[in-house]
Amino acid sequence: MVMANPSLLPESIFILFIIFLLPCLSSSCPEYQNSSSCCLWDKVTCNSPSSSTSTSTSGVVIDQLLLSDILTLPMLSNLLAPLFFIRSLRVLDISKNSIKGQIPALGLGNLSNLVHLDLSGNRFNGSIPLQLFQLKYLQYLDLGSNSLEGGLSPKVGSLQDLRMLDLTSNHLSEELPEEIGNLTKLQKLSLGSNKFSNGIPSSISYLRDLELLFLANNSLSMEIPSKIGNLSNLSYLTLGKNKLTGGIPASMQKLKKLYLLDLEGNLLTGEIPFWLFDFKDLQRLYLGGNNLTWNNNAKIAPKCMLSKLSLKSCGLQGEIPEWISTQTNLYFLDLSMNQLHEPFPQWLAKMRVSYLILSHNKLSGSLPNALFRSSQLSVLALSHNNFSGELPKNIGDVKLLSFLMLDRNNFFGPIPQSISQISGLELLDLSHNRLFGNIFPVFDHHVNLLYADFSSNQFSGELPTTFPPNIETLALGGNKFSGALPSNLTKLRNLRRLELQDNNISGELPNSLLRISYLQVLNLRNNSLQGSIPKTLSNLQNLRILDLSSNNLTGEIPIEFLNNLIGMIEEPPNRTLHTSDFVAAKSFSYKISFTEYEVNELIVNWKMSKQGLSGHNLHMYFLLDLSNNQLSSEIPASLGTLKALKMLNLSYNKLSGKIPARLSDLLNVEGLDLSHNKLSGPIPTTFTKLQQLTTLDVSNNKLTGRIPIGGQMNTIADPNFYANNSGLCGFQIRVPCPEDLPPASKLQEHDNKEEPWILLEAVEIGYPVGFLLTIGIIFLPGYFNPSPPSNNRRRHYHPHQLIKQQI
Repeated sequence: MVMANPSLLPESIFILFIIFLLPCLSSSCPEYQNSSSCCLWDKVTCNSPSSSTSTSTSGVVIDQLLLSDILTLPMLSNLLAPLFFIRSLRVLDISKNSIKGQIPALGLGNLSNLVHLDLSGNRFNGSIPLQLFQLKYLQYLDLGSNSLEGGLSPKVGSLQDLRMLDLTSNHLSEELPEEIGNLTKLQKLSLGSNKFSNGIPSSISYLRDLELLFLANNSLSMEIPSKIGNLSNLSYLTLGKNKLTGGIPASMQKLKKLYLLDLEGNLLTGEIPFWLFDFKDLQRLYLGGNNLTWNNNAKIAPKCMLSKLSLKSCGLQGEIPEWISTQTNLYFLDLSMNQLHEPFPQWLAKMRVSYLILSHNKLSGSLPNALFRSSQLSVLALSHNNFSGELPKNIGDVKLLSFLMLDRNNFFGPIPQSISQISGLELLDLSHNRLFGNIFPVFDHHVNLLYADFSSNQFSGELPTTFPPNIETLALGGNKFSGALPSNLTKLRNLRRLELQDNNISGELPNSLLRISYLQVLNLRNNSLQGSIPKTLSNLQNLRILDLSSNNLTGEIPIEFLNNLIGMIEEPPNRTLHTSDFVAAKSFSYKISFTEYEVNELIVNWKMSKQGLSGHNLHMYFLLDLSNNQLSSEIPASLGTLKALKMLNLSYNKLSGKIPARLSDLLNVEGLDLSHNKLSGPIPTTFTKLQQLTTLDVSNNKLTGRIPIGGQMNTIADPNFYANNSGLCGFQIRVPCPEDLPPASKLQEHDNKEEPWILLEAVEIGYPVGFLLTIGIIFLPGYFNPSPPSNNRRRHYHPHQLIKQQI
């Protein structure tokens, strides 16, 4: 392989074309080639007139110009210019060469004889040039796996000789043009993994020669075209992961050649038609993740022999359908998220299924031993069921098992020792059961275990360290482990995520933790740790989430501890995938919905409440929680250097002094909790710079002064967040600041100016009040104290007579 000097990159490309290709346009070839004719060179094919014996070429076919054989660096698309002089070119394949830039529109437009064009696997961006749609002889067009944007022009309909069109894995959007129906010779149409929207064009039903239709992973909506059954030659129909609605069209019954049907992950409704199982050639059927329903009362006798079947969330109830036992070639089965119950059937345990996903059902009983005698089982997902009993002792007999998920059931008893003998085991989740014991299996060094979750059980004793050294995620929280952190924990040097929260771990934080240098998540919340935070903890430069809350830690927050936490100082632009999102990154060579397996959440105090952070997205979170300890002294100003932090919690300590103004450098912080300390002085006015801040709690301190105004501080107006700080004022707590009140002299002057008005109003009110009182005095004594009648009869007085009498 020739290594190119980056500074000579353009010259290298031009020399390549001038020496090796352009001479083929002449009547002779360079003498330094082994052959006298460049038509015999590798990667070059020539067409000569059949009636001529001349060695001159009338055309050049480049089967595959692998520039990556010569260059190791990406090249710019404008360096392809020499190619466009070869007007006789019929086949051009420059795939997988990391060429970047826009597709050369004018140059390719000159190659009017092109029949085969493959630009896939490069870094082309921009839109698809319209000149491509003028290549009237084109039969093969592959632009897949680039970064193309924009829509697909209606002019694509002019390529009427096209047999294969592949635009997969780009960023193309807008709606698909109806003119796509003009490509009546098309046999393969792949437009998946883009952003196409609106409906599937009804004109697609005109493509009667179509054998493969791949439209998955877009945003296509509306119903599947009712005449899709006209595509009678269709073998592969992939419409999964869109937003398609309606039912499965009845016309699909005419697709007798179907080998693969993928409708998974849409919004389809209605009953699943049983005629789907009458396709004799059908081997792969994916219907899960819709709103489809299954007729649990119907009996079916499939005419197909399936190898892969997904009926995820299809409304299956009762027992696992026994007709599945007739599918003897089945090696992938997903019946998750249904209402299946009853024990695990023995007939299923004896099938040679490799990928068995039954999670999120109501299956019960114990697991049959026969299940783990399988020589094929690779993935077993039984989480979120009602299984019980002890785990089978022969669980280690299934040597090919790589993923074992038994979490959130009712299993009890110890972990079988044989589980440590599954050499291919990569992910093990036994969390949220009732397992107990103080002796853990001893995993051999050759076991490839990367993710192990034993949290929320009843394990006790000292923390186990009997795991293989390559393990990356270890979750032991929510158990009854006690004692100090073992020193040999450091032999697990590849750990990225360590969860030990909610146990009874005691002693001090050991300096030896610094040897686990790859650690990104460390959760020791709610234990009995004592002593100070060791300065050497700062050597964990990859830490993004550190939770030491609810312990008995004392002393200062060490400045040295903060200065080297590089993982919190700057948010990395590109993440490195490790076990925290291991399963999501796992690349399977087959189509399964299991790639979306839900790694357990990390439970932390986030914005005043306990929340679960998605295990797949932990790279998005940066958290430091030191709350509920006995930390004292001042808050280090160097905390402001941790600019990637999204959550900082120092509440319920004994911190004193002022709030450092440098905390306003935490421009990404969303939650800041400094409550229940002994902080004094004002809240820094620079907090108005914290544009991401949504939660601020400084209650129960000794703060004084005005609460800052502006930015997000105007939205944090809950008085509870500032409570029990007698010196604070501001509109957020409805307490005016002294400087907002008018001076006392102005207030007196203001009162004096109002006196004449008060007197006038008193006079105006006094006259009617006095008159009414006078009348009342005259009337009321006579009314309540009349003179007794002389002849025992009550005399009746008119009002004017009463007045005269009183006078």
